[in-house]
Amino acid sequence: MKSEGHPEYVASTMTCACGATYQTRSTKAQLRLGICASCHPFFTGTQKFVDTAGRVEKFRRRFTDNPAAAPKAKAKKRA
Repeated sequence: MKSEGHPEYVASTMTCACGATYQTRSTKAQLRLGICASCHPFFTGTQKFVDTAGRVEKFRRRFTDNPAAAPKAKAKKRA
C-alpha cells in the first residue's frame, strides 16, 4: 500500500468569530469558523439582526407615510 495516500491527521484548534475555541482532530492544525454552536441563533434561542448596509433604514425612509419623503408624481400636461 502507498504511504502517501492519506493526509496527516493532527490535533486541531477551531476558533469561531465569537471567540469560542474547540479542540478536535483534522488535517489542518488551525481552523477558523464564522459561526458555531455558541453563537448560532438556533442553539442560543436568540436572534441576531445585523444590518451592515443600512438596508432597513433605507426601506423605512422610502416607504413611510411621510409625504415629504415620498417621491413626487409627475404632473400631467393638459392640452
